[in-house]
Amino acid sequence: MSDRAVHVLIAGRVQGIGYRAWTEEQATARRLAGWVRNRRNGTVEAVFSGEAADVDAIVAACEQGPLGARVTSVVPSEYQGPPLSRFTVLATE
Repeated sequence: MSDRAVHVLIAGRVQGIGYRAWTEEQATARRLAGWVRNRRNGTVEAVFSGEAADVDAIVAACEQGPLGARVTSVVPSEYQGPPLSRFTVLATE
């Protein structure tokens, strides 16, 4: 088993359609820690931490998103922040 943590920026039609709630459901189902929030510039930002295969799977799922989303880009980078223990939805920044 190998752990991985990534920071992801998601662009497109990703606000006002339940993207954050969908992301929380997807992360919880995969037993991932991290967070998701809307950004004022119209993107969604997330961090996913857990088993590498599950992290890779949710990053791939973010390319589709929930019904109504039109994702134009998903840009992952390695997460360098503090350890995470659960998944939360944060306020818009």
